[in-house]
Amino acid sequence: MSGRESTTIIVQNRISRKFRLLFPASRRKAREKIGDAKGSAVVYQGAFNMPLSVKLNENNRPTAWGIGLGGSYTSLNNKNFTDDMVSEIMNLQVGLYHLRPLNDKWSMRASAGVAVLAPSADLSKIRFKHVLGSGGIIFIRHLKPNLSIGGGVAINSSLGYPMIFPAVYLNWELDGKFDMNVELVEGLDVSAGYSFNDWFKLSYALEMNGQAALLEKDGKDVIFSHQYIVTGFRPEIKVGKTGLSMTAMAGLNLFRPASYSDRTLKGVFAADNDYYFAVSPYVSLGIKYNFGK
Repeated sequence: MSGRESTTIIVQNRISRKFRLLFPASRRKAREKIGDAKGSAVVYQGAFNMPLSVKLNENNRPTAWGIGLGGSYTSLNNKNFTDDMVSEIMNLQVGLYHLRPLNDKWSMRASAGVAVLAPSADLSKIRFKHVLGSGGIIFIRHLKPNLSIGGGVAINSSLGYPMIFPAVYLNWELDGKFDMNVELVEGLDVSAGYSFNDWFKLSYALEMNGQAALLEKDGKDVIFSHQYIVTGFRPEIKVGKTGLSMTAMAGLNLFRPASYSDRTLKGVFAADNDYYFAVSPYVSLGIKYNFGK
């Protein structure tokens, strides 16, 4: 991070199509194909991050406060299903983040916020049961000027009470051209990239992401989760010094499960109606804009 305050907007469109549905009769039986069910997913998502204050220390590490906004809309086109499936998901998030160095070797990164996980894009249908809290903290050890690792916890209330999950961070830069990044905070993002020049960078990435909706089904509070694990090449082109970047990713959707589960700890691990789709092509397009440029 430089000493200049900046505001960044990220907009992405993820498209994955032509899937064949597979699902098991129960958790204890082998997965088997049933019927001729098919589905596709189109995900539109955007994020806006604005630092409120940034101050660098003598090691060029920031103490920063900022706010972040994010949202996604997922359209699920499902055909020939034997069970009712959610056709759209809207997720909205707002939060506060904080970074600060603790000493010469350690830094801390923390965040807290709220999210809306709704099975509809109709804002008039949003209720308090669609809202959950989230937060997290990571402690980062700076082993070398080009190598940092960290770990911590992420917390959310998706089950109606706080749940703690592990969070992992790794950043490694080689010779100023190569870099490797691993983050397990809000999903998984693993990438290895090479900067050919000041305006073009190519990475190979593995991402795990998804959306969720809190709703009522058969008189019970349940979670509908839609996840995807994708891998492929991710180019990024910077448009001069305007602060605008064009991003894309092309590769394979390795695994895309979707399932209902009760909003209980037991329900998360005992869902018996999960579905998953076969390997398929994956494409995403996006733009990023840094207002500080």
